[in-house]
Amino acid sequence: MPEFDRSTLAIVDDIRDREQASDGRSRYGAYLAQHADDFHEGGQPLHPVEFAIAAWRTATVPVMAPGYVAVRPDVYPLDVYRDHHGNAGFCAKVGLRHSDLARRPGDRLRARDWERDPWGRHDEPWPVLISPERTDRPAVLVAATLLVPIPDGILLRPTAARPGRTLTHEAKHVIAALAAHANAHLSPLVDDLLGGAR
Repeated sequence: MPEFDRSTLAIVDDIRDREQASDGRSRYGAYLAQHADDFHEGGQPLHPVEFAIAAWRTATVPVMAPGYVAVRPDVYPLDVYRDHHGNAGFCAKVGLRHSDLARRPGDRLRARDWERDPWGRHDEPWPVLISPERTDRPAVLVAATLLVPIPDGILLRPTAARPGRTLTHEAKHVIAALAAHANAHLSPLVDDLLGGAR
């Protein structure tokens, strides 16, 4: 499986998807079947934006664990959403440690900061950040929300409204395009935000 790096936020794992499939074909396809009601509107296929949202939500944690799409642990959540104009976009949240900021907040208060997840690997280059365990003094937890538009050209109009090979193929196609777009257009923003610090 490919590794996360500064330019990789989302990894699609087709090999694990096949190897762990209860039907011998696709574990993700089985999850699509379990969430069949999310993939049609009155028996008709979804609009491309709604299809992308449902496909991504089903492919990622917490619906699939581990996900068909693995998202770099320091970016959570990474969601596909519909903006107020009806277009698709990514919404990502990134926790910022005080050391990532130009000016540290709360120095005179000795404010607590995000902490690394104690259950994560100590040498993890992309740590999960959690709120401080101790609450004996103030905490300043800074997070950035990044919004990146998704072009209509990478979305597809699904032809299937029910689970099966066609829906699975179409969902996998849009997931691959979304992951590639996140890696190409969201990764540089996250890297700039963190200053290549992680």
